[in-house]
Amino acid sequence: MITVRKAEERGRGHYGWLNTHYSFSFANYYDPRFMGVSALRVINDDIIAPGAGFDTHGHRDMEIITYVTSGVIAHKDSVGNVTELPAGEFQLMSAGSGIRHSEFNARQDQELTLLQIWIEPNQFGGKPGYQQKAFGMRNGLHEVITPDGRDGTLKIKQDARLLHLLLQPNETAEMILGKQRIAYVQLIKGKLKLNDIELKPGDGGAVQRIEQLVFASCDEAVEAIVFDLPPHA
Repeated sequence: MITVRKAEERGRGHYGWLNTHYSFSFANYYDPRFMGVSALRVINDDIIAPGAGFDTHGHRDMEIITYVTSGVIAHKDSVGNVTELPAGEFQLMSAGSGIRHSEFNARQDQELTLLQIWIEPNQFGGKPGYQQKAFGMRNGLHEVITPDGRDGTLKIKQDARLLHLLLQPNETAEMILGKQRIAYVQLIKGKLKLNDIELKPGDGGAVQRIEQLVFASCDEAVEAIVFDLPPHA
């Protein structure tokens, strides 16, 4: 079964410096039908004005993933990381027992667009951590985040994987989903056929009780994020 979360039906937030779409309940947006999928709790599709951003604030016991789709983030946190995250790189911050950070649009002349993703951990407390890496823009379906950090991937405190999907026009890729596993596909650009379901930019697709997934582009390039999640959070 594939359940589509349509882009235009997501929650909205307008804060002047920030315009965002909420795939799941977050901040002032609440819908009991959309509280997340398995351990996946947040996908916010953010547009941040030049020079603006999130002032220093705290998190604990959450795995927070950022993927920039255009622009550059300036990141600073309480464990000493001061860095920039450009488009195409992945950031994973393990909040653990507690971390404070700020995130700003590092450019004064262009908007910043990104996906902010929260996944509940299966290990609580512990030392906070920060990871960042560019994996390149390779065609196909590639692991970016895994539970054991294999093959140079970022390591997450959850039985979950994040994969990056890139397809040129009229290409396909396949994924075998383990029994009882749940997948969630967030489409960033292009039109994607997920098995027999068509997704457009901003759409999400929750997959249950299907073991083989086929991703197919049409007449334009496709970019998406694919989550492989446990049956229960």
